Amino acid sequence: MASSFPYLRQDFAASLVVFLVALPLCIGVAVASGVPAELGLVTGIVGGVVTGLMRGSSIQVSGPAAGLTVLVLDAVRTLGPAALGVVVLLAGLLQVVMGLLRWGRWFRAISLSVVEGMLAGIGLVIVAGQLYAAAGLPAPASGPARLAGLPAALGRAVTSGSTLVPLAVAAATILVIVGWRHLPRRARAVPGALVAVLLAALATALFDLPVATVRVSGVLDAVGLPGADGLAALADLALLGTVLAFALIASAESLFSAAAVDRLHDGPPTDYDRELLAQGFGNTLCGLLGALPMTAVIVRSSANVQAGARTKASRVLHGLWLLLFAALLPGTLEYVPLAALAGILVHAGWKLIPFRGLLGLWRGHRGEALVLVVTALAIVTLNMLEGVLIGLVVSVAKAAWDASHLRVDHTDEGEGPVRVGLSGTVTFLRLPTILDTLEALPRDRPVVVDLSGLHHLDHACRAALESWADRHRTIGGPASVHLHGPPERPAARPADA
Repeated sequence: MASSFPYLRQDFAASLVVFLVALPLCIGVAVASGVPAELGLVTGIVGGVVTGLMRGSSIQVSGPAAGLTVLVLDAVRTLGPAALGVVVLLAGLLQVVMGLLRWGRWFRAISLSVVEGMLAGIGLVIVAGQLYAAAGLPAPASGPARLAGLPAALGRAVTSGSTLVPLAVAAATILVIVGWRHLPRRARAVPGALVAVLLAALATALFDLPVATVRVSGVLDAVGLPGADGLAALADLALLGTVLAFALIASAESLFSAAAVDRLHDGPPTDYDRELLAQGFGNTLCGLLGALPMTAVIVRSSANVQAGARTKASRVLHGLWLLLFAALLPGTLEYVPLAALAGILVHAGWKLIPFRGLLGLWRGHRGEALVLVVTALAIVTLNMLEGVLIGLVVSVAKAAWDASHLRVDHTDEGEGPVRVGLSGTVTFLRLPTILDTLEALPRDRPVVVDLSGLHHLDHACRAALESWADRHRTIGGPASVHLHGPPERPAARPADA
């Protein structure tokens, strides 16, 4: 036995830690997504047992993620709860296709600033929405309205007796989670989030606190194959955009998590295509069961590494512990206050916002900081998919600008022609600089524009230079402008006979 599973002891201990970390998060993400709490456990079970058995990354752990809460809640509101399974199923199949096409590695080409901006935007939306939930108040539908109305809502909650208790429970939950990290290492073996939930549940039961708790109907009652109502949503074109958003964002979050986890251990690195395939199969099964979508989650994965996990056995075992809990102890969820889960998600959303990283980017790479901020604000003001697409467009534009290195040398000796030398790599993004320089030259003197130092001159720039030269020649005559190089690409020579 020991020879077959040489790291069983380490993996067994790590699986218990990951189970304790995952349990409150699975429940909290489900409640925040507007679906029964049991569905979060189902996704955690599939992420552990099914995805955990597949090849890809041997250490990282999958399950319902706070990063997809905003997407799921929006899908449930716009398409209906019955359509969620169909959306997750199609997103999983799309991930499987991308994995078979070996597209997993290309997700590493996405700008890290876009991903961090995506997480920051998600974090802002989660914090704003869950603060309303913590106070027992309905949250506005749009992100800007949530942020704008938050001070007034919290003010009403503090002055109202009915909402003050749940707000206090949420605040106490956050304080326990934050303070738990400062305790001795042995005490921190039990995750702070789980301790906070247990304390909140105990206080609710002992003092009969006037707070709403999790409603439990049973795991088997919560799951089910997509029905006629869900399949009818296929006629809605908005469903296709939601499927694309689920697949792309879940894939990006999983594969960036894999890259981060690979830096935490010295084991075999992640096979990105196989990991994408594993995530796709997991989400396909979650869709068939009507559960939440899954991603690889950095919080659980880092806890797995820090607990000493060595193989995939730890993540599979953590899924089995979730299965046992869902089968034997689902009734205990009825004692968990919703305000405590809101506090957990407020803390999780806050951690998604890279405050320190943004300051570092602003000092060293302001363009990347701009990409991060634009992506986050676009997600808050619009929606997840459009925000990420805007971030990608801004990132590509920044990359094109950075790749366009232009140096302009202007020489005017007072007599003879004015000389302008251009060197570097020139694209249309540098056209304003070039044309401003050329149009400021005197029109009554000949001009020599030396292009021999250019490594690249795109078609738009060449056309603009020739147009400027034609305008200059109409005033100074045919010999008033000379454009030197870069030479056109020579035609291919015929082979020697």
